[in-house]
Amino acid sequence: MSYTWSELLGDDVAPEDESERTGFFARMRESLAKSRTALTAELASAGFDSSDDEAWERLEEALIRSDVGVPATAELVRRLEARGLTGGLEDALAAEVEELFGDPPTLAVAARPSVILVVGVNGTGKTTTIGKLARKLHEHGRSVLVGAADTFRAAAEEQLEIWAERAGADFVGAPRGADPAAVAFDAVEAARARGRDVAIIDTAGRLHTQTNLMAELEKVRRVIEGRVEGAPHETLLVVDATTGQNGLQQAKLFGATASVTGVALTKLDGSARGGVAIAIAVELGLPVKLVGVGEGVEDLRPFDAGDYARALISP
Repeated sequence: MSYTWSELLGDDVAPEDESERTGFFARMRESLAKSRTALTAELASAGFDSSDDEAWERLEEALIRSDVGVPATAELVRRLEARGLTGGLEDALAAEVEELFGDPPTLAVAARPSVILVVGVNGTGKTTTIGKLARKLHEHGRSVLVGAADTFRAAAEEQLEIWAERAGADFVGAPRGADPAAVAFDAVEAARARGRDVAIIDTAGRLHTQTNLMAELEKVRRVIEGRVEGAPHETLLVVDATTGQNGLQQAKLFGATASVTGVALTKLDGSARGGVAIAIAVELGLPVKLVGVGEGVEDLRPFDAGDYARALISP
């Protein structure tokens, strides 16, 4: 059974529609077809001999080509060797991949208001991820306010306002070029004054190498911390799966600067580098909390390690 929004949000409500979960798994499996193809040539049970050193080397190469990364590949191979494989490699590898992710993730939305700060580089899909998340929170009975603290990118505010309207969320924006920290302040204050359950704050896309913009992000965090106890309760880093190891490097540096609590992995539908989720979990210890496989609202889901492992590995 797939991991659900109710479980991610800590809701005690009826289970979600099974067709929605199975439909998303099918889309994720299709999205990971390129990555899976790179692996299955080495994973066929009949063609893998656990006593053959060259077979292990081919497996390592296949995992690395799928952007699993060297440390995560080494850990997976170590675990598989410790198993003393006697059966099919695919099932064993899928089980170990699922195990690497640990306990299912949760989203900290218990406080009122809960503040979610969303960060990342340009082009990762931050705006659409925020809109989809706001919509899902609304569907689960949370009142939401969206703050547009990306005051630099042309049309960023307009796009986010459209998404907020679709999601049934309040919206707080500012003129282009306004101080992002001031916008974040206004958004949090509005959420408090209106009694909203969740405030989601967008930030300008920035490269992790842009020191001045990373300092600006720290200022936004300080402002939020000063208005609501424990805020931001979540700092989600949006990572484009198609960037592979570059996405991992972004996660490393954003994690250090922005105190990232979790990752939203987007554009899995266009990637042959689907293994990057494993690299993020192993090398950074960051939970992948959300995964996106398309443009529709239904194409953003809570990350399910078991579904992901089966979609990535099972032929």
